Amino acid sequence: MTNIHEKVTIQFIKGKDEKDNPEIRLFRSLDGKKGQAIYKFYKPSTITIENFKSVQKMSLIDQEGEISTRKIDLSISKNHIKEVKSIFSWNSEKDFERFMRFAQRHANNRNNNNK
Repeated sequence: MTNIHEKVTIQFIKGKDEKDNPEIRLFRSLDGKKGQAIYKFYKPSTITIENFKSVQKMSLIDQEGEISTRKIDLSISKNHIKEVKSIFSWNSEKDFERFMRFAQRHANNRNNNNK
């Protein structure tokens, strides 16, 4: 069982873990110092028509703390959120390494929960 200090999650709304498994694409500059991860959620569980205006950021949370981005685009249909696209950018090797530690923990957490 995961305790609070080992929790690995993505949140759009503080305290509410996103259950949808995102598609993630990574891009890095040729020198490896800058880059971005583009997250696409096709069935977000925590963002609704009623609360989408209150979404301010995507938080990536693990035992090291929280890293976040405010770059979020929502695709809205008449009655539901169709897609959420969020871009997490880094500008140094240190930031990239921190992001990759989160990404590895998140992937391991998803794999363990699907067993």
